[in-house]
Amino acid sequence: MTTHQIILFVLLAAVFAMLIWGKWRYDLIAFAALVVALIAGVVPKEDAFSGFGHPATVIIALVLIVSRGLSSSGAIEIVTRHLIDSTRSISAHIGVMSGLAACLSAIMNNVGALALLMPVDLQAAAKAKRSPAISLMPLSFASILGGLVTLIGTPPNIIIASYREKTLGEPFSMFDFTPVGAACAVAGVIFVALVGWRLIPASATQRNAGNELADFEGYVAEVRVSEKSEAIERKVRDLDSEAEENDVAILGLVRNGRRLPGFARNEELRKGDILVLEATPDSIEQFVGALGLEYVGSEKNSGPLANNVTMIEVVVKEDARIAGRSAMSLKLLHRHGVTLLGVSRQGKRFHDRVRRLEIQTGDILLLVGPDERMADIAGWLGCLPLADRGVQVIQRDKAWLAVSMFVGAIALASFGLLYLPVALAACTVLMVALKIVPLRQVYESIEWPVIVLLGSLIPIGAALESSGGTTLIANGILDLAQGMSPAVVLFLLVVVTMTLSDVLNNTATTVIAAPIAIDMANRLQVNPDAFLMGVAIAASCAFLTPIGHKNNTLIMGPGGYRFGDYWRMGLPLEIIVIAIAVPMLLWVWPL
Repeated sequence: MTTHQIILFVLLAAVFAMLIWGKWRYDLIAFAALVVALIAGVVPKEDAFSGFGHPATVIIALVLIVSRGLSSSGAIEIVTRHLIDSTRSISAHIGVMSGLAACLSAIMNNVGALALLMPVDLQAAAKAKRSPAISLMPLSFASILGGLVTLIGTPPNIIIASYREKTLGEPFSMFDFTPVGAACAVAGVIFVALVGWRLIPASATQRNAGNELADFEGYVAEVRVSEKSEAIERKVRDLDSEAEENDVAILGLVRNGRRLPGFARNEELRKGDILVLEATPDSIEQFVGALGLEYVGSEKNSGPLANNVTMIEVVVKEDARIAGRSAMSLKLLHRHGVTLLGVSRQGKRFHDRVRRLEIQTGDILLLVGPDERMADIAGWLGCLPLADRGVQVIQRDKAWLAVSMFVGAIALASFGLLYLPVALAACTVLMVALKIVPLRQVYESIEWPVIVLLGSLIPIGAALESSGGTTLIANGILDLAQGMSPAVVLFLLVVVTMTLSDVLNNTATTVIAAPIAIDMANRLQVNPDAFLMGVAIAASCAFLTPIGHKNNTLIMGPGGYRFGDYWRMGLPLEIIVIAIAVPMLLWVWPL
C-alpha cells in the first residue's frame, strides 16, 4: 500500500467515523477532509474545487430549484386535491399516498416530494383521529423508492450517470434506471402499504395515538393578557371553564419576565401577564378570542387577529438556520415581526420561555406574523411548512405552465436533444423570468450542505481511484468471493453499499462506491453497467436508521419516532429490494 493510499484510507475512515458520530455537520466534515487532503498532497491543487463544477453537483442544485417552482406554482396541489381522501382505510390511504410519493419522487427531488405530501398526510391523520406515525414512515420510504426510477429522482443516480460518462464515455440516460428502479419501487410500495406499516412498533404509534395525537399538534405556547382582556383581575383557576371549553391546558404564568412557581393557579391576572398554554393551534386561537388575549408581538402586526396576520406550522430541518438557536438569538420578532408562538417536541413540556428555548431538528414550530412574509420567513429559517394556515400555494394560474416547461426540459434531455444540465438550466431560467420562482428563492431552494458535501468528496473519490485505492477495495471483496460467480460479487457489492448508506449520507456512499464498482467489473471482465446500477440502487435504499436519508430525519419529529423504530420495517424492505434488484440487474444489464 502506498503512502497516498494510506493517507486517503485513514482520511476516509475518519470522515466515516465523524459522520456516524454526528457531532458536527456533514458538509463541514467533508470540506475539512478536502482541506486536509490538499495539505497532505493527495489531492492535486488544480483539482481542489473541481467537484463544485461537476455535472452531478450542478444537476442536483438545478433540480431543487425546479422542484421549488413546481411546488410554488400549485402544480402538486392539483394532484393531491383529487387523490387524497381521509375516509379511506389505513391500508388504502397508505397505498395511495405511497404510490403518489413514489411517482412524484421519480420526476423531482425525493426530499421535495416528501415535503409536499407530509402536510397532506398529517391532516388526513388528524381527521381520521389516528397516529401519524402509522403512515409517515411508509410515506418516507415510498418517496425514497420512487427516486430509484429516473435519473433525477435521487442524487446517487445523477452521480452514477456522471461517473459513467467520465469512465465509459457516455452517461446513463433519463430512463436507463427505470426497469430495475421501477421493479424495486413497485415491490416496495406494495410491501409498505400491505405489511410494512403493521411492523411499526406499537410504542411509536401509541406515542401519538388517541388523546396523545395532540402531541404532534399540541404546542407549549405563550399568549399575553391585553389591556382589554376579560381575564384581568381573574385568578388563573377561574379560567378553567374557558380552557376546558376550548381544549386548552394552562401550564403556568410569566410575570415581569419570570415564570411563577407551579401552575400559579391562585394568582390574579394583570395586564401584560403571559399565560403558558398547551393546545393545538386552533384551540389557542379560540382561547385568545374568548378572553381577549393577544399574541406576543401582535402590536407589530396591527392587532392580535388582524387580517394580514396568519399562523403557520413548520418543521425544523437538519440544516435549518434556527436549529441549535432560539427565536431570541435570531431576533425573529425584532427583525421580521414574526412571533414564535409555540413549540412541539414529541409531547414534551418545557420550563424555558418559548422564545429562549434552543430549537432542535425535528421540532415543530408555530409561527404568527404577516401573511405576505410568512412563506419567506419559513424559508429563511430553513423550515418546511406543515399546515395550511394562511400560507397558500401561490400562482396557481401558472401551474400548467410550470409543468409544461419541466416536461419539455425532461423530454429534450431524454431524446438527447439537450444535455440534461443545460435543459434543467433553461427550465430554471424560464421559471425565474416568469416569476414562478421568485429571484430571492433561487438560492434558498438549493440545499447547500449537500452541494458542499458532494463538491468536497468528489475530488477525494477521484484521488482514491487514481491512487489505486479503489482497486485495493475491489480486490478485498473479490478475495472474499474467491471462486464465486460475478453474480455473487454483485450481490456482495449491493449489500456492502446498502449497509454503508444506512450510516452515511447516500451521496457520500455513492461517490466512494462508484469507482469500486468499476474496478470490480474490470477485474472480472464483465459489464460494468450492472455494478454501477447496483451501487445506485443500494446507495439510495437507506431504511434502517433516521440518519441514512434526509427523508427519514424529516419525519422523526412529526411522527414521534425514535432511532430504533426504523429497522423493523426497514430491514425486511431492504431484503426485498436486494431480492428484486440483483436478479433484475442481471437480466436488464447482463454480465
